[in-house]
Amino acid sequence: MFRLFSIPLLVTASLFSSAQAHAEIEVLTSIKPLQLIAAAVQDGVGKPAVLLPPGASPHHYAMRPSDVRQLRSADLFYWIGPDMEGFLAPVLEGRKRPSVAIQSLPGLTLRHFGEAASEDAHDEHAHDAHDDEHAEHSEQGHDEHDDHAHEATHAQTADHDEHDHAHRPGSLDAHLWLLPANAVTIAEGMAQDMAEADPANAERYRANLSAFKQRLDALDKRLSQRLSETRSKPFFVFHEAFDYFEAAYGLKHAGVFSAGGEAQPGARHVAAMRERLEQAGPSCVFYEPPVRPRLADSLIRGLPVTVNELDALGYGIDASAGGYEQLIEDLGSSLAECLESL
Repeated sequence: MFRLFSIPLLVTASLFSSAQAHAEIEVLTSIKPLQLIAAAVQDGVGKPAVLLPPGASPHHYAMRPSDVRQLRSADLFYWIGPDMEGFLAPVLEGRKRPSVAIQSLPGLTLRHFGEAASEDAHDEHAHDAHDDEHAEHSEQGHDEHDDHAHEATHAQTADHDEHDHAHRPGSLDAHLWLLPANAVTIAEGMAQDMAEADPANAERYRANLSAFKQRLDALDKRLSQRLSETRSKPFFVFHEAFDYFEAAYGLKHAGVFSAGGEAQPGARHVAAMRERLEQAGPSCVFYEPPVRPRLADSLIRGLPVTVNELDALGYGIDASAGGYEQLIEDLGSSLAECLESL
């Protein structure tokens, strides 16, 4: 009788032990782009979850009790950091498991608002005698892109997004996932973390990382070729979120029209923005989904301007192994299709 009862007990214990050994680790990210990178690393082993729902602002999200529970139970949690999701900092103080602020990872290329404006001023007043110094400065990751968010012609509104207000000179541009080279660095960190948390699947994580790098390299070459033919075409953005992507492919926006919320800026601001568009001639204006700014129609009325979407967060993209590449390819295609038509 003992042997008859002990056999199923042993089988059950063995199955339970096996299930524990191969249990899927729970990976959670704050925003969709990080989920897409994690999905590439975790492919075939599990599927990472994302904290913020589609359309939620990563700058001032109001967490629900279920969000707090999900955050505290995840084995690994990834967020950009306090420069992006400031609302998370107090909640993470009570978390016992690993949390990684991506902006602190070594090896990232980081941009800061206002650095490009400083370089432009340097170019105006320092000529050939300082060319070498400027070149060295650029090699350290300080690209020569204008920070139009702080020009006199930049439109501001009373209920501007909090993060837009934080675009102060010297502050971190936290949209760091839009540089493919940064995505590789992020994926490397995730693969290492997952391998340590789940040694049984370490080889799979490493293989996924290698495949991710190869796919991104091929995509980078395709986009570089296509976008190289559009670099002289003018385009404007509603939110200064794309400087990392622009730097990767030699692009440069001609202006930023920040019009957050529902409030319309005053007539003087609209006139200044229209003047910029008139001077540019045929051009493209890009906004971020899900909502087309009401200001867009009044800005472009009667002008040879095309309005289109640029999605920095990957709305509607499935969290699969190729999700991050789709995000980057969609950005490149949206820019190229509009600029090629000018």
